[in-house]
Amino acid sequence: MLRRPAPPRLPGTTGRPRRHGGEFIFDDPGSWGEPDVATTTDTRLYGAATARAWHRLHPRLTHRTAWTAQHGPLPIIEGTVILLQVDRLPSGAIAKPVWLWWSQATATDAEVDLLWQVFLRRFDIEHTFRMLKQTLGWTSPKLRYPHAADRWTWLVLAAYTQLRLARTAAGELRRPWERPAPPERLSPARVRRAFRHLRANAGCPAAAPKPSRPGPGRPPGHPNRHRAPRHDVHIVTAATRNKPNSNTKKTKTSNSPRLRRTG
Repeated sequence: MLRRPAPPRLPGTTGRPRRHGGEFIFDDPGSWGEPDVATTTDTRLYGAATARAWHRLHPRLTHRTAWTAQHGPLPIIEGTVILLQVDRLPSGAIAKPVWLWWSQATATDAEVDLLWQVFLRRFDIEHTFRMLKQTLGWTSPKLRYPHAADRWTWLVLAAYTQLRLARTAAGELRRPWERPAPPERLSPARVRRAFRHLRANAGCPAAAPKPSRPGPGRPPGHPNRHRAPRHDVHIVTAATRNKPNSNTKKTKTSNSPRLRRTG
């Protein structure tokens, strides 16, 4: 059960102002009133999907659970309630009404349609997160800094995109209990099994690697016929830091060995 906004205060009224309006009971259609937004969309799987939305509804909070430590009056948290009804389900089961809550006080026609369509896609989003965690190791590394976690997230998303793009190029390596599927219907986890086979067919822009070990050298019994160039040896003496006085007698004070230079 939710509450509507409090009605405006009439002139001359005394007492405490009202904080809550009329009741909105989900099991009582008579308490709903006219919806603020109503849309109808034809879908392939569900038939006609009718969405109705009521604005500015809020729950009546109490000083319990999360609001136990709240001092003073409790806040009014308004939102939009959406009722989704479809003609049929793909499984053939009975289609029951679905209630959705949006944290914004109001919603337009386009926003209402977007909200219930996103809700139907929640299974795809949940399976994507499961695949990122279990197959691509999104949560495996123990990262210390937030910027490192951001970089790792972008790397995982790039790998996920590569698997999506390689669906038609990679072969299928299915397990015995899995059903065959066309290339455009392969999941990223099944594409990852055959992703290593793309290396043989994909080109590589890099050149062939050079050997890291030294060559065998000259064969035995074949002398070197090209003499290596030889250079004369020049002797260079070490220069003193302070230039001696011209009036004093020059004496040999350096005992450092002489340096040799070739070239």
